[in-house]
Amino acid sequence: MRAELRLGTRLAVERAAVWLMASRGDGVARLVSSPWRADPYPTYARLREGTGVYRSKLRITSVATHALCSKVLRDRTFGVRSTDGAEPPPFAASGLPGEVEVIPSMLEVDAPDHTRLRALARPAFSPAKITGYRAGIEEATARLLERALAKDRFDLMADFAAPLPITVISALLGIPDVDSAAFVRYGRVLGASLDGTKSVRHARALRTANRELRALFTRLIAERTADPGPDVISALATSTGLTALELATTCELLLIAGFETTTNLIGNAVWTFARNPDQWDRLRADPALVGAAVDEVLRYEPPVQMTARIPHRDTEVAGTPVAANSMVIVLLGSAGRDPAAFERPDEFDIGRPKGADHLAFSSGAHYCLGAPLARLEGEIALGALAGALPAITAVAEPKWRKTTVIRGLSELWLSPGTGSRAG
Repeated sequence: MRAELRLGTRLAVERAAVWLMASRGDGVARLVSSPWRADPYPTYARLREGTGVYRSKLRITSVATHALCSKVLRDRTFGVRSTDGAEPPPFAASGLPGEVEVIPSMLEVDAPDHTRLRALARPAFSPAKITGYRAGIEEATARLLERALAKDRFDLMADFAAPLPITVISALLGIPDVDSAAFVRYGRVLGASLDGTKSVRHARALRTANRELRALFTRLIAERTADPGPDVISALATSTGLTALELATTCELLLIAGFETTTNLIGNAVWTFARNPDQWDRLRADPALVGAAVDEVLRYEPPVQMTARIPHRDTEVAGTPVAANSMVIVLLGSAGRDPAAFERPDEFDIGRPKGADHLAFSSGAHYCLGAPLARLEGEIALGALAGALPAITAVAEPKWRKTTVIRGLSELWLSPGTGSRAG
């Protein structure tokens, strides 16, 4: 109880301080505070002004232009941990007593550990493997969509956008008896922790999620070590390059990262098309545009809005000094709306001429390992929805998750009919 009281007091003080900074105009503080968090794009536009480098009173530097975001992500001066490896703490750590041991995941370590862990997981996402997943994705898509469309109205997120990638990544890992509702809960709790622990309630939920995921994968790893199969857990469990804790952490990461991004890609895409019905008509008329449509969603409304980097020596960005081991926030969502990189960046256009690459999957050494799978799932899902829905008819305003790093919907209720469109 004392630990919870101390944590609750500290978090309340931090929230109040950040909101006060936001109310006084601090751009980075506004990105994590209500009401500005609901629509970050005006704040991004402000942060792109001048050099595109912004010094927050939170002692954080942000970069907001496409050019600077790309530069920092690719620059080997920057890593994801401090030079001594001690900071930042793992995003999944709850900070409460009784937590299972939590170590930084592949996303949170630098070379050589990052290189080693990535190499062990890479075979599951090879071009040949991705091609082999297509039939299973198409079957799951058809089955889930048929069930959703049989209802008078359906929640796109709960009935389709979440269970589809959960089904796919669970099959890839070899997880039997999948509990989609539990996995959605884990994803939302762990996804929210990318913003930092928000409350004692959140910390408790995080601790519970960590315990349950660790128990699941400890059991599965033991089973696959004794009797390997063709799944990813078996491949990792029988490799010699992972400690027991690294193995469990890698499996946990592959599960959560394997569906969180895709779930929010699908949800963000459908709501964006609902607000741009001419583009939905265009996609329905020309299904070959589905790949371009996925890329345009990733540019316009990316599921991952930002990431962090830490310089390993004193350096500068666009003439602004940045001290070693300080925090630099790379605003991926801002990069996609940069008028210096994209014409008419605030317009959603699936026929947009090929220009700068979006940074929705990051760049450099930490480019998303699962990007090809997420893109394939997004294309199959959007293609199936476009074939089934003459119009996207929202029956209620969507509910957005109250998070900053992850931007996505918690609910989007649709009618399978062909009534009036969403505005």
